[in-house]
Amino acid sequence: MKPIWTVSLFVILLLAYINGPKTINQQHSLPALVNTDSLTQALNELYSLGYINGYAVTLVNDTGPLYQKGFGYMDVAAKKPYTDSTVQNIASISKTFIGISLMKAQELGKLKLDDPINSYLPFKVINPYFPEKEITIRHLATHTSSITDTKYYDKKSYVLKENIPAGKLKDLNETFNSPSTKTTLLKFLPMILDAKGKYYKKNGFLKELPGTKFDYSNIGATLAALVLEQATGVPFDQFTAKYILNPLKMDASGWSYDQIDLSMHSKLYSDKETELPFYELITYPDGGMRTTAKDMGKYLSELIKAKTGKGTLLNPDSYKEYFKEQLNESHFEERDSVFPYNDEYNMGIFMGHSGNGTIGHTGGDPGVSSLMFFDPTTGIGRFLMMNTSLSSQEGANEFFGIMNALGDYSAKLNE
Repeated sequence: MKPIWTVSLFVILLLAYINGPKTINQQHSLPALVNTDSLTQALNELYSLGYINGYAVTLVNDTGPLYQKGFGYMDVAAKKPYTDSTVQNIASISKTFIGISLMKAQELGKLKLDDPINSYLPFKVINPYFPEKEITIRHLATHTSSITDTKYYDKKSYVLKENIPAGKLKDLNETFNSPSTKTTLLKFLPMILDAKGKYYKKNGFLKELPGTKFDYSNIGATLAALVLEQATGVPFDQFTAKYILNPLKMDASGWSYDQIDLSMHSKLYSDKETELPFYELITYPDGGMRTTAKDMGKYLSELIKAKTGKGTLLNPDSYKEYFKEQLNESHFEERDSVFPYNDEYNMGIFMGHSGNGTIGHTGGDPGVSSLMFFDPTTGIGRFLMMNTSLSSQEGANEFFGIMNALGDYSAKLNE
């Protein structure tokens, strides 16, 4: 069985949404959200439910932040507050940066979305069930490549920042690997995806023609980042710094510990009591962006502007393709159109679309739960990141309550 954090956060939240109350307000009376003080009061009351150690939110429109604040602790033992400047990884929301990077590389003439990936890779990636069918960059970017995550993604991609005493991890020993196992994308991915690779398995590919079925793939997303590196000759972290982080002045953000202020990095917790060690991802493009609520407000504001043709990172045609719903009913076995945070109802270029018209992405990793969505009709977006895994129905209810409070306040702004 996969550890809970390697499953899409959408799946975890959907199950909690189905099995539990649709809104926290059914269980807890919150103040009418008519101003920022009442919103802060509501969020403080939700924090007092006690299932999340620390979190931060940001509410933005196309001009900038409408509300930003942190709650609880980034370090429980030291009683260090979690603020909108606290840094932590945001898990799979990171994939949206891959999408923008691919569109920028296409603008620069370095690649095209419909190019076969093997035109750029120094090793071959072939679905063994359909060896004549090329996998394209677009297939990777829409999770239709037929490449699927295996146990080797789960067991090999999480690497400790530094060694810790033997036995301290207890039941997490199979998740986190020694720092000595850290390697590059170019060395790691062939081990899983090349037929000659050490961890290669045929079940790493679906028995479906590439391009025909949606199957959320972390390893496929990381492969897209490697294709970009090979096409541009620029490491992925440097490419995103040049074309996304620096232009948006996301100065507190980066892909590794040496690119951020470590003193501002939150501790992470697998539950309310259990602190996790600092870790990294070999497959860092699929979930390793380390950032703050304040910086993500800048990013989300850019996305809202971009949806109306006023973005600054890409030209309007590129953004149009980035947001375009790329899939149709035939790509899915089943999908939920009611769940409000469904980033797997349809796909742009590594950008999710829900059934209710909102656009964004969710994220989940050890000690991390995050969510970013905006409503194109109101032009308001919400971002939430927390330093505690959603390991219970009650924790998920608290998560929903936070998002509902932000949504209620957004609605008041539009009255």
